[in-house]
Amino acid sequence: MYRLLGAGLALGLLRVAGRRGRSRSARLLPGPAGGRAPAAVVPPCREAPRGLGPGLLPLLAALAWSSRPAPAEQERERQGAGGAAAGDAEAEIIQLLKRAKLCIMKDEPAEAELILHDALRLAYKSDNKKAITYTYDLAEKLFKATMSHLLGGGMQQEDNAIIEISLKLATIYAAQNRQELALAGYEFCISTLEEKIEREKELSEDTLSVEEKANTHLLLGMCLDSYARYLLFSKQPSQAQRMYEKALQISEEILGERHPQTIVLLSDLATSLDAQGRSDEACVHAQRASDLARQGEHPELHVLLRNLAAVLMHGERYAQAEEVYREALKRAKLKRDEVSVQHIREELAELSRKSRPVS
Repeated sequence: MYRLLGAGLALGLLRVAGRRGRSRSARLLPGPAGGRAPAAVVPPCREAPRGLGPGLLPLLAALAWSSRPAPAEQERERQGAGGAAAGDAEAEIIQLLKRAKLCIMKDEPAEAELILHDALRLAYKSDNKKAITYTYDLAEKLFKATMSHLLGGGMQQEDNAIIEISLKLATIYAAQNRQELALAGYEFCISTLEEKIEREKELSEDTLSVEEKANTHLLLGMCLDSYARYLLFSKQPSQAQRMYEKALQISEEILGERHPQTIVLLSDLATSLDAQGRSDEACVHAQRASDLARQGEHPELHVLLRNLAAVLMHGERYAQAEEVYREALKRAKLKRDEVSVQHIREELAELSRKSRPVS
């Protein structure tokens, strides 16, 4: 969410993970322990910013990552004939992990982050659980080392860069089912930003620019969005709803109601309402999100339509649900989104069972 801030690996990683097993959300994001979860749009590739300087190299070198073999590589050695596709995927993952390690040792953490993002995307696509675990482990160490470097250089804990790294770590902990650490991380990010925004409210533009204030608000929106997904996965939909409402308000105020991210948040809010059995309210929001997405040629329209169709199905509006699913399927095929195509077909089969008259 809020890509103006460049959310980075953990948010991107989790968005990748959720493309596997989610049936009701407009965004495809992973949940704790790799299970079904609220979803999110996978962010586009970004240009890597410059590294953090030579001071980070000793910290990263001390971790001695390059001496540890990737689980994916070990698995490949045990693999027999007949697994050519899986073997090709493993080989690519191994190469990505080697490149990431090399970037780390060359003191290029931002580039390493992007490569790890790609490695996790492929690991989830090939369902390589050991590679997933190993990639998360590398990412956690990278973020911790980066944070240590920044704090050691005098950066304050309330700085947006520290908050963003803390959020990345929280989302990784959520994906690893380390619930206490995840919860503490989310609460730290949100409370620190809220206090910071309150203090900066009266500062003049000469002291703090409008853009800087907006970026802090957007970062808060990012944290609320990520925390809402965590709450929804943890079966706390009413609390997730409140977080989505706050994130949506920030996005509407700063990015506008027709911004692609605002539209996604609107659909995610529908998901949280649907999870509470509030189908009529959920349908209103999901329909609004789909309508806005059509008008703006949203790149993830097929996913938003899938979410609307799911809400309609849960509200037992089967004929409407099937019509929307068919459109979503057609658009997913045009986008060559094979994962969405698979899930939509599964949901159409579920819809067929639900709508079949009881004999």
